[in-house]
Amino acid sequence: MTQEVGLDSVIRQRIRGLRLARGWSLDVLAARCFLSPSTLSRIETGHRRIALDQLVPIARALGTTLDQLVESVVDEDVVIRPQPEHTRGLTIWLLSRERALHGATVAKMRITSDRPAGPEHVSVHPGHEWFTVLSGTARLQLGERTILIEAGAAAEFSTMVPHSIGAHDGPVEILTIFDHDGERAHLHADHNE
Repeated sequence: MTQEVGLDSVIRQRIRGLRLARGWSLDVLAARCFLSPSTLSRIETGHRRIALDQLVPIARALGTTLDQLVESVVDEDVVIRPQPEHTRGLTIWLLSRERALHGATVAKMRITSDRPAGPEHVSVHPGHEWFTVLSGTARLQLGERTILIEAGAAAEFSTMVPHSIGAHDGPVEILTIFDHDGERAHLHADHNE
């Protein structure tokens, strides 16, 4: 029973928080989900029981899903303790949990000049890739172009263009975000060399 009451309170907080984040009054949200402002106010404050037939239009109006609105609050450890994975010239620390961020993987990479390079080590896959250089200078081979990205700068590009990331004049550390295709292409392919 306590968990049900706790989740009910969280749902109410989510509705109010999402409404306020959009800068909407009760009247605006009520009009968007076809409820009266007083009904919506009583839902947010806990003076009215939440019904499923109310949650669906509220979630839709707030631009979220019913699943996200009612998902359980898991009291798990929020600290991620990445373990380095090494291959020749590359060390990877996974900074997100499996399938976190809607299928995206966040990783820190340290690349040295020992990492294999050349046309046989480029990757092509659906999606986009983003990375920022934490230290050193990254050498991005993007199709026929070679682009140097220094510390503090970032790069974003279509991964349908043949690409590889290497170190230029010493080790480089980057923070990168991969979608599912990028994770499979970069993280798993690098470990099979």
